[in-house]
Amino acid sequence: MRLPVIETIEDVAQRQLCCGCGACAYVSPDAIEMIDSLGHGRRPRFKGPRRTRADDQEALRVCPGLGLEHTFDRSHPDLIRELVAGWGPVLEVWEGHATDDAIRFAGSSGGAASALALACIEQGGMHGVLHIKARTDAPYLNHTILSTTRKEILSATGSRYAPASPCDGLQLIEDAPAPCVFIGKPCDVAAVHKAKQVRPALAEKVGVTIAFFCAGTPTTNATLELLRRMGVDDPSQVVELRYRGNGWPGDATVRFRTENGIETRSLSYEESWGEVLTNDKQWRCHVCADHTGEFADIAVGDPWYRRAEPGECGQSLVLVRTERGRRILREAIEAGYLALTRADASILPRSQPNLLRGRGAVWARILVNRLMGVPAPRYRGFPMFRFWLAKLTLVEKLRSILGTARRAMRRGLRDRTVIVPFMAHDLTTEPCLQFVSDKRADSEVAVSQAA
Repeated sequence: MRLPVIETIEDVAQRQLCCGCGACAYVSPDAIEMIDSLGHGRRPRFKGPRRTRADDQEALRVCPGLGLEHTFDRSHPDLIRELVAGWGPVLEVWEGHATDDAIRFAGSSGGAASALALACIEQGGMHGVLHIKARTDAPYLNHTILSTTRKEILSATGSRYAPASPCDGLQLIEDAPAPCVFIGKPCDVAAVHKAKQVRPALAEKVGVTIAFFCAGTPTTNATLELLRRMGVDDPSQVVELRYRGNGWPGDATVRFRTENGIETRSLSYEESWGEVLTNDKQWRCHVCADHTGEFADIAVGDPWYRRAEPGECGQSLVLVRTERGRRILREAIEAGYLALTRADASILPRSQPNLLRGRGAVWARILVNRLMGVPAPRYRGFPMFRFWLAKLTLVEKLRSILGTARRAMRRGLRDRTVIVPFMAHDLTTEPCLQFVSDKRADSEVAVSQAA
């Protein structure tokens, strides 16, 4: 079946290939802006009816949603060979935590990404860190900020399991007086990797890229369902929302206004992520081959190879992927910002046992999509078939094929999707409330069918 042609960034969004990174808005700021969509995430939109072909072409050149290609030096003597096929370039594996107790406690795991950023600013001569933070007017949504102090970094710690487009702020890095740190999801960092190739001025100002492991981006609708599970029916009353952190892995915690004052509710990480958020992700995450930041200088995740004990302080798993990353990590350790020890390479697959199976499943999903005439990302340098063959059981192989076909039909992947924007205050309107109710019903049906 002939695949639809992707010619514009609107095609990317409407064909559900968009990651929501915001890189297109960075390279074409006069033509493209990022908007929120309840059922999808952050999505690009042209500001007016007039645009040039150049806007489309430059936006497509930096888009990670269309596909990714590895070009790293596979002959590098320090590459950990047994990790390359499934995890990309890895020179060193470390485990440890931030030495700053406040950063370690507030961080999602051991606070390593925040500590690295602080070291780069205070000791490495960098200007700031571009990352995301909860919006003050709507804490269940995110926005991009450039932090330059410990206080600002600390205020933005903790995972944000909600749509974010940190690359829409890359101009802040380009305009900065000195190089900056970039922290984002694997797809965000891949977008920065692409953007640096077309914007030399950006390449000069990106001091280091740090990615955190990602299992997919839940939609805003998933966050609204999480709030409902914690007893919050009116999102406008939310004062603060943390998805995890303040302990390892930390609870999802919301503070919200009631007639009796400010109340606090929480759910465990297993309940919030495992039972709610993971059930409603943007489609592009289901065909993603990079969940561990393979284009970053440094990648950070949780060392899940062992169970976190109640009350245990957080630990981070740190991957060095480039020589620049190695230098910066060593400097942070020597300056006392991180307490890390070298770890055996085997703790990476043991910490993320599902990712190799997921990588194999992506091969089948992409194949099925193309057979059904559904656009899919193209990957080069990402072995996948071998993992489908070796890591998936027969039942999982069948599920990766048949399940993808069902999802393609249920999600309407063969048709264009209408991206409906919303503003935070729209959540109290009747059409929006009906949309949330319909999505909740769809989710309950899907869970019932899966069972």
